[in-house]
Amino acid sequence: MNLFDVIGPIMIGPSSSHTAGAVRLGNLGKAILGEKVQTAVVGLHGSFAQTYRGHGTDRALAAGLLGWATDDARIPDSLTIAADSGLEISFTTVNLGELAHPNSVQFTLTGESGKVCRVKGASIGGGQVVVSEIDGFPVELSGQFPTILTMHKDRPGAIALVTSILSTQGVNIAQMRVFRREKGGLAAMIVETDQPIGDAELEVIQKLPHIESVRRIQLG
Repeated sequence: MNLFDVIGPIMIGPSSSHTAGAVRLGNLGKAILGEKVQTAVVGLHGSFAQTYRGHGTDRALAAGLLGWATDDARIPDSLTIAADSGLEISFTTVNLGELAHPNSVQFTLTGESGKVCRVKGASIGGGQVVVSEIDGFPVELSGQFPTILTMHKDRPGAIALVTSILSTQGVNIAQMRVFRREKGGLAAMIVETDQPIGDAELEVIQKLPHIESVRRIQLG
């Protein structure tokens, strides 16, 4: 347990789960999309769906999608600022199932290039969050470390090539997880590192055999 776990995040309140965590979920959604968000359809589940207006969760999620920090003083006005800046946000309630965390959200995000990304995650307390699904693929991502996410063919050596590139560039791997639906199919790899991952490393990884896509996820 670190100091952040004890005292909670520096934030605009009232709730670490419903506001600070919601900002971070929006931050992660934007980072995973990888570009400025043009439109956002936000599905709210459980407690998020029941209390989002009273707790300011809608404004916190909008602030996150704008790329703001949890203590940004503009958070109460984020919906107005988002609309003025051309970011279209709509909120709806969804049922993500009995196993979903009560503070769950499902983003369908469209970027300025037309790229679409669907992200599902939850605010799990104390301002901490976890992303559990990206574009229908099960993952586990906290956003606490610089991260790369690859989609790759499940082939021998595919993982070793990525870790070798990072090692060669002096990037230390803090944690790594691999997810796949079936043997030999499409797999996802999340690599959390101690150092930021540069453009050069990302470009080399993108060109490796069996790599379908690679995304860099680094929150400010």
